[in-house]
Amino acid sequence: MLDMRGLYQSFSGDDGPPQPAHGWMFAAMPLSFLGLNDNSLYTMLMPQPRLVRLLEQRASALGVDLRWGDELTGFRCDSQSVVAEVSSPQRSYQISSRYLIGADGGRSLVRKTLGIEFPGCTSATVGRLAHVQLPDEFRTADRAVEIPEFGRLPFGHSRFDRGGVIFAEFEPGRSMLGTIEFVPPVEERPMPLAELRESLQRVLGVDIPLKRPKGPGPHALRRINGQNTRHAERYRHGRVLLLGGAAHVHSPMGGPGLNLGLQDTFNLGWKLAAELNGWAPDGLLDTYESERHPVGARVMMHSLAQTALMAPGPEVGALRELFGELLTIPEVTKQMGALLAGSDFIYPVGDEHPLSGRLVPVLTTDDGRRIDELMHGARPLLIDLADGDAAAAAQGWADRVEIVHASIADRPAAAILIRPDGYVAWAANTFDTGARGSLRDALQRWFGSRLGG
Repeated sequence: MLDMRGLYQSFSGDDGPPQPAHGWMFAAMPLSFLGLNDNSLYTMLMPQPRLVRLLEQRASALGVDLRWGDELTGFRCDSQSVVAEVSSPQRSYQISSRYLIGADGGRSLVRKTLGIEFPGCTSATVGRLAHVQLPDEFRTADRAVEIPEFGRLPFGHSRFDRGGVIFAEFEPGRSMLGTIEFVPPVEERPMPLAELRESLQRVLGVDIPLKRPKGPGPHALRRINGQNTRHAERYRHGRVLLLGGAAHVHSPMGGPGLNLGLQDTFNLGWKLAAELNGWAPDGLLDTYESERHPVGARVMMHSLAQTALMAPGPEVGALRELFGELLTIPEVTKQMGALLAGSDFIYPVGDEHPLSGRLVPVLTTDDGRRIDELMHGARPLLIDLADGDAAAAAQGWADRVEIVHASIADRPAAAILIRPDGYVAWAANTFDTGARGSLRDALQRWFGSRLGG
């Protein structure tokens, strides 16, 4: 997604294009993607404060009016607009807009005001998490830690007989360390660092010296009584839409939350832009829920499965042994990678080509242009890989669709129509009379009437 907007290099610090992940974890069990021909899981490890800062800079560069500290206190809506009530340290005021997007987290005021149900379950766990400073001598060259009288604690999640541990370090002197214990809730009160240290001793059986990190922070220090897995029944109510944590909450295991929320935003953003710019076909905004709600449900499923597989006990141990064997089968590993990437659900786009409804594959034209680079303008893209007839047929939509005529030696189709979110809306292996008609149908279905009606 970042690469499709020209942001990957500046965010990652890498000069080249994104590369698929060599491996990942599922419930603290290793997944190896080495040797797979089609790996859809990409990862970019980054401290959240840096990510927020980069996104803020991007938004400001686009002219977005960011108002830190202002709080939504209520809203009302009708068939034409939404009026939001806002409170700031200096004043209270109203904002009138055509749409309101509720991206206000798991305790979403927007969702509650609309009365949208948030069904799910709360797992009987207590999680503790903090940024800490560990002794320098614990650190290893491969981003793990070597703990005296215990041994190696790798990057990511680990399961033990008495619970789970998460360790991650993105910068020296500031590690993320946490525990998961499958016990009833404890008293709600501010968590001291000593509480995490005691929990680590119960889970690992050794005492680990912990200090608060130096520097301005913010530094996490929190307890989570019970892990919620909940999914909004609806993502849309008239002119109000939900995305991110307002629509779904789940375990952070495996890191699916940010990816899921960004995919929601990528899906919704271009459709809202189409509405605001006046070329959206009827029902386009409705496809946000029909496409993204099933993907959210998939994340709820595998998040709960991972929580279950982290629990103590010999029965779970046997399940993990079985899962571990299955995860060495290449086809299973490929499917798990797609599941964790959120790319295993095929959108119902109304076209039967094998590419349609899926993320566009990684492709490079013979003159060296990558498809993701061609999408930096955030517009729909028609790439004609044959004789130019598809490009000619789409000229009536050239005011909103980027049309590129190129060649690829081992082309997957003669022409591909790609939505701004990177999903294929239409493709054809040959461009005959039938393909000409289906291309025009797809253009009208997703990008409205042709120029001039």
